[in-house]
Amino acid sequence: MLTVTIAAVRLPAQATTVDKGVTVVQQASKKYQALSSFQAAFRQVRDDKFNGAEESRGMLYQEGKNHLALRWSDGMKEAIVLDGTYFWLYTPSTSPGQVLQYKQQSQPTYGGDLIGMFLDNPEGRFRITYVNSEVIDGHTTDAVTMEPITKDPNYIRATLWLDRQYGLPRRIEIQEKRDYKRTLYLSSLVQNPSIQPSIFKFDTKGLKIIPQ
Repeated sequence: MLTVTIAAVRLPAQATTVDKGVTVVQQASKKYQALSSFQAAFRQVRDDKFNGAEESRGMLYQEGKNHLALRWSDGMKEAIVLDGTYFWLYTPSTSPGQVLQYKQQSQPTYGGDLIGMFLDNPEGRFRITYVNSEVIDGHTTDAVTMEPITKDPNYIRATLWLDRQYGLPRRIEIQEKRDYKRTLYLSSLVQNPSIQPSIFKFDTKGLKIIPQ
């Protein structure tokens, strides 16, 4: 009797292809996490398909993960401030005479922190896809799209143009669900500056505080 023995053949496991964008964002995240502080000028464009585009300007300051300020320099000088204890949202153009006060969590408050929202633990929170390379204001950037893995109430996806040298974004484009797109252009980036503590304090004098 002829016995035929068939040996099991171990096939090589197929290599998992990692999108180039994942590597780009990981590298940017490491550089962002290593910063003690940074500041930048910003220009924001809100493009509402019903009402057209609206542009505003200001300064962005951040120190660690729990101190952040976006202060608009034009219009009614709106502000978003994280002071380490509270998250202040001041929008006099829509809510004159009052400011919203949120208890700040021990973890980064992504509602105000547009950078940390994308660069803190990005691989676990987004589907990341590389788009292309682009030079912005003389700086080479890599553009990536980032789609939330879980349902996010504020936006569908974002595209970031990440500076290869600094790791920080030069442009952030957010497709929001309420039929408009918000684009933030960052310039005059400064790494690890000494920022005056008063920048992260919100003056509530004359305003009604609305706890949330």
